[in-house]
Amino acid sequence: MLAGLAAYLMMRWVDTPAVPAASHPATAIVFIPEGSTFHQVAGLLDREGLINGRTGFILFGKFREAERKIHPGEYEFNAAMTPREILAKLVAGRVVLHPVTIPEGYTITQIAEVLALQQITDAIEFVRLTKDTVFIRALGISAETLEGYLYPDTYKFRRPTPAKEVVRAMVDHLGQVFNEELQARARDLHFTPHEVLTLASVIEKETGAGDERPQISSVFHNRLKKRIPLQSDPTVIYGLTNFDGNLRKRDLSHPSPYNTYRWAGLPPGPIANPGVQSILAALYPVPSAYLYFVSRNDGTHQFSATLMEHNKAVEKYQKKPFRHGNRKRTDGAPLSFTTKEFSRS
Repeated sequence: MLAGLAAYLMMRWVDTPAVPAASHPATAIVFIPEGSTFHQVAGLLDREGLINGRTGFILFGKFREAERKIHPGEYEFNAAMTPREILAKLVAGRVVLHPVTIPEGYTITQIAEVLALQQITDAIEFVRLTKDTVFIRALGISAETLEGYLYPDTYKFRRPTPAKEVVRAMVDHLGQVFNEELQARARDLHFTPHEVLTLASVIEKETGAGDERPQISSVFHNRLKKRIPLQSDPTVIYGLTNFDGNLRKRDLSHPSPYNTYRWAGLPPGPIANPGVQSILAALYPVPSAYLYFVSRNDGTHQFSATLMEHNKAVEKYQKKPFRHGNRKRTDGAPLSFTTKEFSRS
């Protein structure tokens, strides 16, 4: 009889919230550290006023054999939840997920900074993994780093999330976007997926005007076919070890393999992580004879098929407005010179 009474009281207790729902108790965010014992979890819940006594919760956990099934992380509770509901949430690991947006065109280092700022994962470990060739091969990727393979989007992660899980989520998402249909298109162009992502990353960094991407792509495709160096400033910048925000003429002679002023063809790998529009632009350039483009200083570009046309555009949009320092640049491009020797592509 005593055992039956105890069981009855326990069942009443686990279905009775600490505070009636009618009182609309405030939400509490509770963090369960890695390695916490069930007794420690019960004590934490009791101190937060989410349960009426830790002993009953400990006994209930033993009864449900849940002592070693609690997942660490952030949880959202309120005192109107019953002990049964709280325990079920802890066992299921229904932690709080935090949205984090990775902008298109960010590099590995920039992505790591965003993740660390949002307290999602450790930046140093994240960067290390993206350069760990053993880990990269395990993901099915044949590249020296994961630059270009971390798909930019809005993700939801718990705090904290192991760096491996974050990297894998971004790489897996790229696999969903860069699907078999797009890979077949790459084969039709005689491009490898790595080459597509490399070109897409250059396109991503060259323009902020989305509708220009296919034209930018056209210029680069035409140059590749004619074996003309791409002459892309962002690739040069990527290869500089100490870039201070100003690209100078001497930088165009830097021996980096990413310097597309010195070397023809694509750089050895992506210079950023492109979004789907840049990937599509790399795969579907508009038909054109364009070989050059120059900034109009309003976020768009003037495209030209010949060097003569290009030099006229450079005079109009670059040299003339800034010759007497009577106008500020608005496109953020640090390189203001364009010569026949170093024509801005």
